[in-house]
Amino acid sequence: MTGTNPRTALVTGASSGIGEATAKRLRSAGFVTYGAARRTHRLQALEDHGVRTLPLDVTDDDSARACFDRILDEAGQLDVLVNNAGYGSFGAVEDVSFDEAHRQFEVNIFGAMRLARLALPHMRARRSGTIINVSSIAGRMAAPLGGWYHASKFAIEALSDSLRMEVAPYGIRVVVIEPGQIATEFNVERRQTLVRASVNGPYADLTRAALSALLDNPARLRRASPPSVVADAIHRSVLARRPRTRYPVGNTASSLLWARAVLPDRWLDAMIMRMYGSPTTTA
Repeated sequence: MTGTNPRTALVTGASSGIGEATAKRLRSAGFVTYGAARRTHRLQALEDHGVRTLPLDVTDDDSARACFDRILDEAGQLDVLVNNAGYGSFGAVEDVSFDEAHRQFEVNIFGAMRLARLALPHMRARRSGTIINVSSIAGRMAAPLGGWYHASKFAIEALSDSLRMEVAPYGIRVVVIEPGQIATEFNVERRQTLVRASVNGPYADLTRAALSALLDNPARLRRASPPSVVADAIHRSVLARRPRTRYPVGNTASSLLWARAVLPDRWLDAMIMRMYGSPTTTA
């Protein structure tokens, strides 16, 4: 750490997975670290690690304001915001209700921007700070049965690009983290929402094929990277003098993004459909 005070970080969605691993990693590196989540009963492991915990619902203005005000009252500053809170709502675009689609956007997009907008005046006044938005390779390429989730991650990528250029003159850095296949509760949540939305509808055959090929495949799930690889990438980006704008990380991330960059859309469609257990795609 530089200066007289250790840097302060807030990690949202810290009750499990990437958020929990990141909060522990930053605390071990000497940051005054706050881990926030709705499921406060699951934050004990962070407290045992020296992380300060607090409740946060990213969809609620009052909750977000209370969280931010407490950090400033106790630590006096916020140097790093890690927007990790989010979830995946899966199912065919036609099957997922608009209420659920709105909730997906409210959590994954507006929740992150709600926290960023609270942090920015403080960081701008100090002419220093880092905002890290946890996206996904799903924010760079799309697949069937996840349109609303992909749309939310594409949006966070675009907002991060605009924000990065807007705040650079104030000494604020904006970084996007793009996890690939990571071993977290996200995989269970993905299966549950997919089954609920599409296992009995017009896309049932594709849904069942995807479940068999991807979500109920033990060998594939064993290849998932641990959340610690994402936490390490976040830590590197925070310490970097000039961080990269994007950090693809974890199993499949680099290879899939390479495929997105070099393959024509129809070829990529066919490749993804084969991964999903279906050899066909529309012309």
